[in-house]
Amino acid sequence: MIRPARALLLSALALLLLAAAPAHATGYRYWSFWDRTGDHWTYATEGPGTARPVDGTVQGFRFAVSADSADAPRPRGAASFGAICARTPATSGTKRIALVIDFGTRSDAPSGDTPPTLRWACARVPPGATTAEALATVAEPLRYDTNALLCAIAGYPRTGCGEQVSATEKKTAAQDTGPSVGVHAGAAAVAALAAAAIWQARRRRHA
Repeated sequence: MIRPARALLLSALALLLLAAAPAHATGYRYWSFWDRTGDHWTYATEGPGTARPVDGTVQGFRFAVSADSADAPRPRGAASFGAICARTPATSGTKRIALVIDFGTRSDAPSGDTPPTLRWACARVPPGATTAEALATVAEPLRYDTNALLCAIAGYPRTGCGEQVSATEKKTAAQDTGPSVGVHAGAAAVAALAAAAIWQARRRRHA
């Protein structure tokens, strides 16, 4: 049978482990692809290599770490076709696609990379062009993997392609400033329970 004092110490250690354990949830670092209707972004139902938008379409790309399409951050900032393509007049035999390229935040960036600033671009392309072809006219160099997954826009990021990452890899201010609140709380719990265990042990000896 485990004595009360020892049980308290074991409980304290368990609390500390739970508080200090890193989150194991994972996500993927990748470029997501979006369609814009009015003031709203929706996750695209097909890839940029097959999508063939019509003249006047607004589409976006966002680089971030996310678990899936429901979790993926949308491109930031207001975006309208009129604003993005204001200096690109319509011409016969072409179409214009407004593109929003959001390189994400520092917390989403691979180690050693700094995300460029958000970019708007108006691509003028043939009527049958895909979004990928439109993107290539305004944001080279593009990089793809062997499965035709879009890995980099305008050379960003320099390496990697849709790699799985741990949630704890995201660089946050809390991580930079020292142990998390959970670690401190766990340590406090251990100290309190250990003190209680010592008190109980001394009480039994003097009983």
